[in-house]
This record gives sequence, C-alpha cells and structure tokens, in this order.
Amino acid sequence: MAATTPIGRPTLAGLRTRFDEGVTTTGAMVELAAQASRAVVEDIAQRRFSWSEFLFQAWFMVRVSLLPTILVAIPFGVIVSVQVGGIAQQIGAASFSGAVNGIGVLRQGAPLVTSLMIAGAVGSAITSDLGARTIREEVDALRVMGINPVNRLVAPRLLAALVVALLLNVVVAVTAIGTGFALNVGGGQVSSGTYLGSFISFAQPTDLLLAELKAAIFGFIATIVSAQKGLSASGGPKGVADAVNQSVVLSFILLAIVNVALTQAYVMLVPQRIA
Repeated sequence: MAATTPIGRPTLAGLRTRFDEGVTTTGAMVELAAQASRAVVEDIAQRRFSWSEFLFQAWFMVRVSLLPTILVAIPFGVIVSVQVGGIAQQIGAASFSGAVNGIGVLRQGAPLVTSLMIAGAVGSAITSDLGARTIREEVDALRVMGINPVNRLVAPRLLAALVVALLLNVVVAVTAIGTGFALNVGGGQVSSGTYLGSFISFAQPTDLLLAELKAAIFGFIATIVSAQKGLSASGGPKGVADAVNQSVVLSFILLAIVNVALTQAYVMLVPQRIA
C-alpha cells in the first residue's frame, strides 16, 4: 500500500509555494506604495489630481468610520480608566492616574483604535470596491483607455485615508481621555486639578506627534494593503470576499508589528519627561 500524507500536514512544496506567494505579494505592495505615493505628489504638482474623487472618498470614509470609532473609543476609555484607577488606588498613586490614562491613550490607544477602524471599516470597503471593479474588468478598461488605475483609483483613496486617519486619531484621543476624566473625577477618586496637573506634568508635544505619525502610517499601510488585494482579486464574487478577508487580516498583523517598532524607537530616541 502506498504511503499517504497525513491530512493537514504541510509539505515542503506547499511551504515553498506559500513563501513564494508571500514574497510576490510583498513586492507588489511595495511597488504599489511607491507608485501611489508618486502619483499623489505628481498629480497635485501638475494640477491633475482628482480632488472630486478625494472629497467623495474622504466623506465616505468618515461616514463609515466616525460613529464606530466613537463607540469603540468610549468603552476603551472606560476600561483603561477602571484598570489604571484601581491599581493606582491600591498603591496610593491616584494622583498620577491622569498622566497614565492620558499618555497611555495618546501614545497607544488612539492610534490603535484608529488603525482598527481604518483597516476594518475603510480597508474592507476599499478592497470590495476595487475588487468588484477588477472582476468586472473596469480596471482593464481604464488601462485600455490610457488611464493609470493607480492615479485614478488608488491615489485619491490613499490621500483621503491619510487625512481621515489623522482626524480620527484626534477624535479617539479626545473621546477616550474625556471618558477617563469623567470617570475618575466624577467618581471622586481624584480632583480635576490633580488629574489634569499630572497629565500636563508628564505629557509632551512629541506624544501627540507620535500619535499622529502612527495614525498616518497605519492609514497608509491599510490603504495600500486593501488596494493591492482589491486590484489583484480574481475568481468572481468569492474572490472579492477572499480578498477582503485577506486584506483585513494582513493589515491587522502589519499594523501590530509597525506599532511595536514605532513605540520602541520613540522610547529609545525621545527623552521622557520627569515631573
């Protein structure tokens, strides 16, 4: 009887195929990122950028992500406030709860929530839209007419995602910090002056710059991943659905890795304030 391969056990050939697919996808995303970035700069400089498409996509992204972002930011602020406030009370450091809540939300919470909304709500919409255009051969039709799909479809979405990500990051930070302030001060754990004073003592302008930089990078990565998956979709509606799933999962993984790298670089390069 011939030997059979156990079901589910990856073979060497299968691993090689997946590795090759991963390298190909990575190269395609890097190439698309370079082309889209160049298209944004050149089209704006040459006054041929599609501002109407940019405004339409920006408004669409705001509509699909603003309310979910606020609804996620509120419980996020509650969780951080309750956990930090409880530990601060146990060790007798309730006066520092404002600094811990505010800086934690500003450096980590706001960019992460923003990235999840951009990758989940906005990214999936970009992938499904471009994927549907691809399988209907609309993208091929643009190429036949001499129109670059990157300039016409990807560049406006990329710039819109960057702007919306920067704005959503501010919304998340204000909502989460305000929620923490209301819980700590409203619950009588600490006075408003002490809460704000500790936050001001430890916070730095570079914290806000870090948060905005993270939001911009996360928006850029999520848009490029979503656009690449959408433009490479094949196999009909099922292929579009698979592309949406792949783009969301891959975006989450990349955003988590980039977040760790940026945080570690910031801690090592920027001196931290001592009250």
